[in-house]
Order: sequence, then structure tokens, then C-alpha cells
Amino acid sequence: MIVLDRVTRVFNSRDGDQIVALRDVSLEIAANEFVTLVGPSGCGKSTLLRIVAGLALPTTGEAAIAGAPIREPRPETGIVFQAPTLLPWASVLDNVLFPLRMMHRMDSGSADKATALLKLVGLAGFEKKSPRELSGGMQQRVAICRALVHEPDILLMDEPFGALDALTREEMTLELLRIWSERPKTVLFVTHSITEAVMLADRVVVMSPRPGRVAEIVDVGAPRPRSFDNEADPAFHEATQRIRQLIFGQKHASSSRASS
Repeated sequence: MIVLDRVTRVFNSRDGDQIVALRDVSLEIAANEFVTLVGPSGCGKSTLLRIVAGLALPTTGEAAIAGAPIREPRPETGIVFQAPTLLPWASVLDNVLFPLRMMHRMDSGSADKATALLKLVGLAGFEKKSPRELSGGMQQRVAICRALVHEPDILLMDEPFGALDALTREEMTLELLRIWSERPKTVLFVTHSITEAVMLADRVVVMSPRPGRVAEIVDVGAPRPRSFDNEADPAFHEATQRIRQLIFGQKHASSSRASS
């Protein structure tokens, strides 16, 4: 579904220096696969996501969806950012319907489709509420519905739960797993949380410090469906320890094992 072939991305800073955010990144993601991206801050995770979204172009290399080069945002892609970015003057229902209006794809069944999505994420009865009447987790659920309403094949998520408190973040992680199991999509998910990355993913792509490269791809062997009880599963533990080792080094991974 998604192919990155030796993608490099270079930025020019304000003082004229060149910043290499990504260098020679190659990755293939299959249809309906859930892949997470982790790595140190500044390693290019969000830049990589923006390239797949068509919001940025590679300096060199190629990014493609279903064999077609990505040159601009595409209708088969939905995006969820860290901030919900809801329209404050619009109702919850109108926020979810916004992409369909922008794409001129509104029809007689659009409102029913949006209402069904809100029910799927536990927000039935909130259709007429305004964003300010919702908690942060509820707003992010609306943002997920908005990204899904046009039935994209690909869902790109850039630290969507990063601003939430720990309990809400865990709740949203489980909610996303449930949504993905009921409505499978190809998902590329950026996170700083190793536990979150392993909980969600079929594979975890570990990025190196800038310039970002693929340091290693870790297969998650933990069975599905998953819950946080899976943290005691040997496959879950093995994946998290390998990712910590790649990011922080052997010493940190060893101390994490000792403390656990």
C-alpha cells in the first residue's frame, strides 16, 4: 500500500544551513497493516508522516501509494494530528462532516455515516455539542471520526494521544485498537511511547537520531486482540526491550529489565 524508496528530506534553516531530517529511508507497508514509528526527538518521524500525507515532498527518493507517486494530499488518506484542531464554532457533527463538505462528497447518507462513527467511538448523543463542551479525549475521538468519515484506505496519526493524561491515553489506545479491528485500515502511527507503539503495531519502525534512518524494524509477536494485560506477554516484553535497546543503548535496556 505504502512504499518509501530511499527517501531523503533536506530543509534550509533561517541562517542558511542545510538540515538533513531524513536520509535514505526505505519502507514498505502492506494493506491494513498497523505500523508505528518511534525514535528520539528530532529524528524525522513527523516529517516522514508528512511526506506520506503529501504535505511535504522528498528532496530525493520516492514515496508512493498503491504504485502512484505521492505529490499532494490524496483522498484515500485520513490524518489525525496531536491537537484535535476542531472548528470551535461548529457542532461535533459538523466537525466530522467537514471533510465531506470540502471534497464536495455530501449526500443524503452523510449525516447517518458521521453519526454511526460517533456512536462507534462512544459519542452518541454528543452530535450537537460544541468542541468546548468536550474533554480532550472526547475531542480527539471527534478528530478520529473526522479522519475516517470519507472512508480512507490509509490513516496517518502524528502523536494523536501525546497531549492527553495517562489514563485517557491508555483508554484511547484501546479505543483505537477496537476501531481498527472493526474497520481495518492501513495505519502509520507516530509516537514517543514505546509501550503504546508495541501495543498497537504489527511492526515498529525504530528511527535513528537525525538524520533519521530506519535503525531496525521490530516485529510484534503478541497476539491480538490486545489489552494492557499483554504487557506481561513474553513477546510484548521482548519487543519493548529491543526497542529500548535500539533507542537508548544496552545499558538502559539492562537497567529497565533489572527494575522490572
